[in-house]
Amino acid sequence: MNKKIKNSQELEKIVIDSKKSSKKSVLCHGTFDLVHLGHIKHFEDAKKLGDILIVSVTSDEFVFKGPNRPKFKIRQRMEMLSNIQLIDYVIESKSISAIPIIKKIKPNIYCKGPDYKNHSSDISNNISKEADAVRAVKGKIIYTDSETFSSSELLNTFDESITNKERIYLESVKKLINNNEIKNYFEKISSKNVLIIGETIIDEYVFCDAIGKSGKEPVLVVQDKSKDKYLGGAGAVANNVSNFTNNVSYLSLLGEKNSQENFVKKSLSKNIKKQFFYKEDSPTINKKRYVDKISNSKILGVYSMNDEPLPNNTEKKLFKWIDMNISKFDVVIVTDYGHGMISQSIASLICKKSKYLSVNSQINASNMSHQNINKYKNFDLLVINENELRHDLRDKSSSIELLSEKIKKNLRVKKTLITCGSEGAMMTLNSNKKIYSPAFAKKVIDKVGAGDAMLSILALSDSCGIKNEISILLGSLAAAQSIETIGNSRSINKLQLSKALQYILK
Repeated sequence: MNKKIKNSQELEKIVIDSKKSSKKSVLCHGTFDLVHLGHIKHFEDAKKLGDILIVSVTSDEFVFKGPNRPKFKIRQRMEMLSNIQLIDYVIESKSISAIPIIKKIKPNIYCKGPDYKNHSSDISNNISKEADAVRAVKGKIIYTDSETFSSSELLNTFDESITNKERIYLESVKKLINNNEIKNYFEKISSKNVLIIGETIIDEYVFCDAIGKSGKEPVLVVQDKSKDKYLGGAGAVANNVSNFTNNVSYLSLLGEKNSQENFVKKSLSKNIKKQFFYKEDSPTINKKRYVDKISNSKILGVYSMNDEPLPNNTEKKLFKWIDMNISKFDVVIVTDYGHGMISQSIASLICKKSKYLSVNSQINASNMSHQNINKYKNFDLLVINENELRHDLRDKSSSIELLSEKIKKNLRVKKTLITCGSEGAMMTLNSNKKIYSPAFAKKVIDKVGAGDAMLSILALSDSCGIKNEISILLGSLAAAQSIETIGNSRSINKLQLSKALQYILK
């Protein structure tokens, strides 16, 4: 057992006892994913300020520095720090900031590097809150003057998991942005009034153990171990968007039978205005997936739904609501899952009356024979994956560059964004202008929801006139964030995304 690694109760007692002996405790805090000379100098300066040097280390789940970070797990980072002679104690910080640790152990001094002196440059605003917490426990915050280095810059430069293609791309984007602009991007997005249109889908996951082959039939037998369900479909897009602006409305379809409306409402963010229509003789769409609990591989999918077109009376009500309200919104995002909600006439109305329109038309096991993007014409942004693009154009072998231009012309859409899985994404502006972005996520838990995350963030940033290269990078980072979780269990985190953008460009 490492005697330097302590919990908060143990450290609280140590600090109390030290104060009785007129000794000063100094707290440093950070990720410390890659300890370098700058850290050592920082610890030396901090140690000079007191008698006991404590270092708190951010837990893995609160490290918001982009895909595949932290490079080293929390136990490895704590062990590494505990072997530095200058440091007396190490503690895990299970928070996005040092505030809980500060309040618990009440250090005499909280020590930060010189790059934290300017609080306005901190996107999270945590340094200001930490300074207030230190003063509240009668401590003092001191900034060292030692030379700084950046762990993120070193990892971005030397980490072998980052490909040469990714480095070249990031170097080109760095020329278009500085950290001071990042806050401005998100402030622009927060002013938008957004309408999300699409089917509500409930994603149910049944986690199983594979037992083996049935004794009597050639059937795989599994034993269910646990179940969970999340709000998917257009509801997931609405939740993503609601983290970036408070002006969000959600227009969707539920079933009259087994609507699960309470679950849907409870799962939607509180700042979302809801407008539901109800499909007769139908349940709310429920997609159940049986998943191997060890590998997270999907074994079987079972859909409960009625994907016939809407009855005439329901379609007329939906058409009327859109006709009367859609012009009130700055941005309209449509996610068409092909389950009968959006008819040709409704699609045409949306295209005609939207101030800014982004569309994603998806194919799946139940709609592959009839889903078609061609009911949407003359809009701003199409987000579609390569398989859906090839399906819509009935073309298996042509390059995506050629297909992207073709669908752009067919639909009279201003921009197309084609996602290509591990190969990244490509935006087509015109025949001479294409922008490519690599895929940054290396750790894939579940691809469900990645396209919705890309659509959500890309539509918001593009509608604000943010540079195309930055918009694609934001969308790619959002997708990378999404695939590191099961399904739509977590929506895109604004702070995590903004910090990921900041650190990946170091």
